[in-house]
Amino acid sequence: MTVEHLNELLLICSLVLLIAVAAVRLSSRSGLPSLLIYLGIGIAIGQDGVGGVIFDNAELTQLLGYAALVVILAEGGLGTKWKEIKPALPRAAALSTFGVAVSVGVTAAGAHYLAGLEWRQALLIGAVVSSTDAAAVFSVLRSVPLPARLTGILEAESGFNDAPVVILVVAFSTAGPAEHWYVLLGEIALELAIGAAVGLAIGWLGAYGMRHVALPASGLYPIAVMAIAVSAYAAGALAHGSGFLAVYLAAVILGNAKLPHAPATRGFAEGLGWIGQIGMFVLLGLLVTPHNLLDDIVPALLIGMILTLVARPLSVFTSLLPFRVPWREKALLSWAGLRGAVPIVLATIPMVSDVPGSETVFNIVFVLVVVYTLIQGPTLPWLARRLQLGEGEEAADLGIESAPLERLRGHLLSTLIGPTSRMHGVEVGELRMPAGAAVTLVVRDGTSFVPSPTTVLRHGDELLVVATDPVRDAAERRLQAVSQGGKLAGWLGTGAERAGAERRPQEGAAERGRRRGVG
Repeated sequence: MTVEHLNELLLICSLVLLIAVAAVRLSSRSGLPSLLIYLGIGIAIGQDGVGGVIFDNAELTQLLGYAALVVILAEGGLGTKWKEIKPALPRAAALSTFGVAVSVGVTAAGAHYLAGLEWRQALLIGAVVSSTDAAAVFSVLRSVPLPARLTGILEAESGFNDAPVVILVVAFSTAGPAEHWYVLLGEIALELAIGAAVGLAIGWLGAYGMRHVALPASGLYPIAVMAIAVSAYAAGALAHGSGFLAVYLAAVILGNAKLPHAPATRGFAEGLGWIGQIGMFVLLGLLVTPHNLLDDIVPALLIGMILTLVARPLSVFTSLLPFRVPWREKALLSWAGLRGAVPIVLATIPMVSDVPGSETVFNIVFVLVVVYTLIQGPTLPWLARRLQLGEGEEAADLGIESAPLERLRGHLLSTLIGPTSRMHGVEVGELRMPAGAAVTLVVRDGTSFVPSPTTVLRHGDELLVVATDPVRDAAERRLQAVSQGGKLAGWLGTGAERAGAERRPQEGAAERGRRRGVG
C-alpha cells in the first residue's frame, strides 16, 4: 500500500463513519435498529451496490469481528451496574448454558425436518443463532425503560453465552465425527471457569492499580482501562478459557470500582464501541452477496420463526423454572433475545473451515438476523408496555468525575446535577458532607461562585468538591444518596436506606422516617 492508497482509504473510512453517525440520528427517530443501517451501508458499497467493492475474505472478517466484539463487550461491561447484574447472575448462567442447549436442539431439529437441511448444517445454524448479541442488547435495552432485574439478566446473558456457542460452532465445524455431548459440556464448563477466573483477577488487580497510581494526564486513564480490559480477553483466550467472558467481567469490575475520571473513561469506551459496531456491521455487509440470498430467504424465515416463537421461549421458560420468574417477565425475556452481528460473525467459522454448505449457513443466518432484528427491536418497547413491565423515568445516577491530587493526598470531585436529580432544591449545608470534604465551587449558567451553606442547588449546576483521601468514597456515596433520596437521605447515606425502604413496603411513612433519623 502506498501513501496515495492510504489517503484514499482514510477518506473512504472517514466518509463511512460520518454517514454511520448521521444514521444513528435517523435510527433514533425512526426506531429502525442502527445495525441494519450499517449493514445497508456495507451492502451499498459492495459488489452489488454503487461502490462495486469485491470483498470475500471470511477469515479477515472473522478476526476483525472478534476484535470489535472485544471492544463492544468491554464498553458494555464498563456501563453495567453491579447492583443490577448481581441478582441476575444465576438466571443468566442458566440461560447461557441449559437455555443455549435447548435453543440449539429445537432450532436444529426444525431446520432439519422443516427446512430440509442436513444435520450438520442444521446444528451449525442452531448453534450460531443461539447466541444473543451484546451490541444489540446494550444499544436497545438502554433505550427501553425495563426493570433493572430484566436488564441485568439480558446484559449478563449476552456476555456469558458467547463461550458455549463458540465451542459448539467450532465442534460442529471440525472435520470428522463430533465429540460426545458430555465432552462438550466439560469443555464449556472449563472454558467458562477459566475465563471467569482470569477476568475477575485482572479486573480486580487493574482496579486496585488504577486507584493507587496517579497518572500525569487525565487522557491516560481511559486508555489504561481499555488496555486492562483487552488484556483480560487475551489472557483468558491464551489460557484456553473464554476470552469474551473474561473481558466482560473485568470491565464490569473496572466500571464499578469508582476509578478516577470514570465518566471520561466511559465516554471513551462508548466511542470505541460505536467504531467497533460500525466497522463490524459494514464489513459484514461487504462480505454478503445480495443476489445469492434469494434461494435462502424462505428457509431463513422459517428457521427464524422456529427460533423466535418456539426455541427461544422454550429455552427461557425451562431454564428459569427453578427461579420462580413471573410469566410476564419470561415472555419479555423470550422476545428480547436479540440477535445481531455476533451470529453473523460466528457463521464465518464454518466458512473458514471449508465446511460443505457453509455459504448456505451464512446466507440463512444473515437473512434471519436482518429480518427478525427489524421485527423484534422496534416492537420490544411496545411489548414491555403491554406486559406492564416498563418503568417510568427515575432519578438518574449522579455522574461524578474524580481527579486524584497525589501531593495533597486528596481528590477533586466534579459532578453535574441532572434533570431528574433530587439534589435540586437542597441547600449546600443540607448535603451534610463528611468531615474532610466540602463543596468549594458551583458553576451555574456559565458563571462560577463560591457557595455559602444556604446556597440552594439547582438542576444544571456543576459542583466542585474537594475531599481528603480517607473520606473520598464517603463523600461520593453522600452525593449519590442525596441525588437519589433528597435532603432526607441518611446522615452518611449510601443509598442503602432507599433499598431498605423498598424491602419494607408494608411499613408506614412514620416508621420509615424514624428509621432514617427524620424527626
